[in-house]
Amino acid sequence: APQLIISSASANKEAPASGNWYFEVLKKYAVFTGRARRKEYWMFFLFNVLISIVIGVIGGLVGDGGILANLYSLAVLVPGIAVGVRRLHDTDRSGWWLLVPIANLVFLVQEGHAGPNRFGPSPK
Repeated sequence: APQLIISSASANKEAPASGNWYFEVLKKYAVFTGRARRKEYWMFFLFNVLISIVIGVIGGLVGDGGILANLYSLAVLVPGIAVGVRRLHDTDRSGWWLLVPIANLVFLVQEGHAGPNRFGPSPK
């Protein structure tokens, strides 16, 4: 039977302080390995929506033609993909499923696998 090897470095299960979920994802800017809790993924998503709205309003007021919004989108593109891949890993799926948008919505809202899986220990 295949053995599951879990490094103690990836076994950090401490949840970030309130409001730090967004920055935790940014700290893992291009980390495509390991797992992400539902809360980590959805808080990052929520903060991106809120920040995008604020940037859109500010951009509209100053008439920047969408430059601010485009720059922000580029800045969070890689960490957004990375946290999506880690979220899929938590549901014991390959990150390649991120290329199938409808299936992703179902996968991303599902409870993660209890205990370790082939991508590492549970982030809970």
